[in-house]
Amino acid sequence: MRVLGVNAIYHDPSAALVVDGQVVAAAEEERFSRRKHGKRPVPFSAWELPELSMRWCLEQAGLTPADVDVVAYSFDPELSKSAEDLGLHDPWDHLRTTYAQNVGGFLRTALPGIENARLHHVPHHVAHAASAALASPFPTSSVLVLDGRGERASHLSGRYEDGRIEVFTTQELPHSLGLLYESLTEHLGFLRSSDEYKVMALASYGQPRFLEQLREHVYATDDGGFVAEIPDWTRFAPKRVDDGTWGGDHADLASSVQIRLEEVLVDLARRLHRRTGDRVLTMAGGIALNCVANSRVWRESGFEEVWVQPAAGDAGTSLGAALQAAAELGEPVRPMPGADLGRGWSDDELAQWLRTARVPFTTPAPDAFAGEVADVLASNGVIAWFDGRSEFGPRALGHRSLLAHPGHAENLERMNDVKGREQFRPVAPMVLLDRAPEIFSEGPIPSPYMLFVHRVAEEWRDRIPAAVHVDGTARIQTVDPATQPRLGATIEAFAERTGLPVVINTSLNTAGRPMVDDPRDALELFGSAPVDLLVLGPHLVRRADVFAAGPGADDAQRAGDGTAA
Repeated sequence: MRVLGVNAIYHDPSAALVVDGQVVAAAEEERFSRRKHGKRPVPFSAWELPELSMRWCLEQAGLTPADVDVVAYSFDPELSKSAEDLGLHDPWDHLRTTYAQNVGGFLRTALPGIENARLHHVPHHVAHAASAALASPFPTSSVLVLDGRGERASHLSGRYEDGRIEVFTTQELPHSLGLLYESLTEHLGFLRSSDEYKVMALASYGQPRFLEQLREHVYATDDGGFVAEIPDWTRFAPKRVDDGTWGGDHADLASSVQIRLEEVLVDLARRLHRRTGDRVLTMAGGIALNCVANSRVWRESGFEEVWVQPAAGDAGTSLGAALQAAAELGEPVRPMPGADLGRGWSDDELAQWLRTARVPFTTPAPDAFAGEVADVLASNGVIAWFDGRSEFGPRALGHRSLLAHPGHAENLERMNDVKGREQFRPVAPMVLLDRAPEIFSEGPIPSPYMLFVHRVAEEWRDRIPAAVHVDGTARIQTVDPATQPRLGATIEAFAERTGLPVVINTSLNTAGRPMVDDPRDALELFGSAPVDLLVLGPHLVRRADVFAAGPGADDAQRAGDGTAA
């Protein structure tokens, strides 16, 4: 059975393909359109389908639209209620329901030939839940979903066993921890439904002075739900203008809301654990991208394992809808193989991109590659790393990354300057899996998807200062050389040269732009940002060589021959 999953109704439109129960491809529309988040989450954009990512998913599997058996759409208009009934204030919200009711027509226009596919509306929060529980490696788990909103709710708790979900609790709108956090994001001068991660970073710079007052507005209830009343934020701090400064009351407010969010999540997870007694909790929804809260849930909820969908936001609902539809139609589904579900190119194809761009490059022998890249890192160079299929979700996990030396404190500011973003934003350490426990604690290990924070050991903080956030924590990614051989070998070679089994990583993009996805994107970033080395699969492009092959160079010199230097 071939199931095409589609997310389009709110934000981060995406597509995913499940064939015979196996996840084949998944990608966000922004990676193709180069429009951050794909579109703005307003009712007037609900009709916009992820046409480019849908087509690519089918091409990746060698399918045509006529080959699709089921289209799973991650919103069920039958569950919708009016904005007025939900206590929301959006006179145009009904457009979402209208578009979802008529999505079949939009699909036929976007993908001619798909007419015979069965359209399967999957409730939004069930799609989130399936993206966690069915995509995880655990056949049985409790599941917790929290986000801004779905058709009529903002939360789901339940349990998956043998591919079937039992829903225990949902929280009806207008109470929403996601909408609360979005509202704060806007009050702090950031872009709503986009920059919530900035609030989490800013919170580390503040003190929770307003926590007791917030507890009057936000709290878990005895029925497994919660109350989340959005207060008048000006009671705590004036509306912030994003002028490049931060701190003071605004950081204190961010800290207060962040901690209250963590407390309520722990309460909800504990209640769920008491009900199920399960060993494993799986999580999805935009709130599940809050890695600080995830770590508290892991430490304090009673669950032994917490697995979070790496594309936990709305993008992941295309995957969840496809998995849920397949399971409901009797198809045994298998866990996602990893987050690298997007586009990729062969080594020869990457070399051809470089030749077409007339960029000088070398291709070291396989046993020399890691050492050459590690030499650049050890000499404090910044590396644009492009390897394998691109990541599904917002985290750069060693496929589309910017890498640098963690031992120089100034590299935090340097990396933020390369990206053109705020200086309070942290970067994340990649650490060899077998060395992680000696450096990081108070979080799960392995941690391959960078969705938890860990405490950095005191004796390591001065050794890797660029990787340590202001509160002594770090959002780590563990790297297993068995599953990421090129990256793992490079970090091992870097450790041989420096004694540090850690590099710092941030996403391969500049501020306001989607993550790099194809080789053209990588070359454009390399040409416009102060990066010393571009790694394109096994090929290396050095900035010094590019500038040496200036306007006076002949074509052969500019293109390079792909041989080792």
